[in-house]
Amino acid sequence: MATQATTTTNVAAPHRCSFLQIATALQTLTIFIQAVSAGLLFTTTYGEVLHDVGARVMYGASMLYVLAAVLAWKRGGGPPRQIWYATGFLALASAQVAVGIAHISSVHVPLGVLMFGLSVLALARQARPGHQARSGHQARSGHQARSGHQARSGPRGQGRSTR
Repeated sequence: MATQATTTTNVAAPHRCSFLQIATALQTLTIFIQAVSAGLLFTTTYGEVLHDVGARVMYGASMLYVLAAVLAWKRGGGPPRQIWYATGFLALASAQVAVGIAHISSVHVPLGVLMFGLSVLALARQARPGHQARSGHQARSGHQARSGHQARSGPRGQGRSTR
């Protein structure tokens, strides 16, 4: 049995941001603004109001992230894993609001840092080239192709390995 090698040339296409990427970027930005407004709590008279309003906007951005993840999955353009990430993040945001209202700074500040890091990570994972194309069957076929197995299409377009 002969093995056929193919060469693929990647051509840079104009990059369009998805609603999921925009929602994640908005969430990341609002968390960063919360860190800035937390510093203003100690130095200005309007810092408390700014941090309070920012908390509401950040929570709304977290809800928007959940909505965007569900819509991306529903339309078939994204993996359901994004819904779990977004829902987990909304749970963290809920805890953050609760400990913030209770003025438990020893939990509130580290949780804010964790949330910012996770949000940046989610945004970076979404910004990778080919992120939207790699879901479900396509991700499995790509793995088989990289591992040296020749992928072929079976009945109903299901990928099968020839090994």
